[in-house]
Amino acid sequence: MKSSVPSVPSVPSISAAALAALLLAGGAVGCGTEQSSGMTPAAAVAKAAEKTEDISSFRYTMTGRVPEEGRIEAEAEMSIKPSLAMSMKMTALDRGADGTAQIRLVDKAMYIGGGAEAAKEMDGKSWLKLDLSALGAGKELNELGTAGQADKNPAAESALLTGAKDVKKAGTERVDGVETTHYSGTVTLDDFRASLEDEEKATRERREKTIEQYEKMGVDELTVDMWVDGEDHTKRFRMRGDADKGPLDMTITFFDVNKPVTVTAPPAEEVVDFAGMMEEAGAGA
Repeated sequence: MKSSVPSVPSVPSISAAALAALLLAGGAVGCGTEQSSGMTPAAAVAKAAEKTEDISSFRYTMTGRVPEEGRIEAEAEMSIKPSLAMSMKMTALDRGADGTAQIRLVDKAMYIGGGAEAAKEMDGKSWLKLDLSALGAGKELNELGTAGQADKNPAAESALLTGAKDVKKAGTERVDGVETTHYSGTVTLDDFRASLEDEEKATRERREKTIEQYEKMGVDELTVDMWVDGEDHTKRFRMRGDADKGPLDMTITFFDVNKPVTVTAPPAEEVVDFAGMMEEAGAGA
């Protein structure tokens, strides 16, 4: 192992996704849950956001554009209950060969795979392991952009539209073969924060983290579109806004809600432990 500390594998920095992400998939709907139930658009959106709290697992794709990184594509699967696990493959399309990375979250450890360039810095090993329960792990995660958001449930993003004062029904559309009702609106972070006053403490704290992500990006206002299926689950979610370092335009589509998700750690022989790497670098110094 080299005595110098290798750089962390390059990971596209999408604070918006909570990274991801941040919505949930579902079944089918006819011409509108809203029409059959008599709910207003605001009530329908609130109900969909509330149901995200009960989801145990899902898969999703993410496409769009984020500040600095440019165009992004990702696909992932995530288990929330009984324990948190996630696997994601992400590509920053404007970064060429170095733009693809993988992230796995399992057994309270994060594994970051950065491809051939990262392997050169880690004696041919392609995965870097970070122990999320270790003291000081939070500081390192804050420097990892998307990887630092990987343990966040992207479902939290769907609550954004509940803070909009102009929520409206934009029509009914078919998304990935599923009939949905399309809602849209514009929300400021101040309005979203104010809408949390009556929420339970745990829900309020989770949604406050979503606000903080956007504040760090310099986003004050978001245009939000949300497609809700007949089971009151979010099937697709799109958010657009202007950040300090460029435009944000991200779309997340959800599949296979509450279906089993299995995430495994990479083979041990392909992994470098970040804590051990730091100890070795310190001893070498």
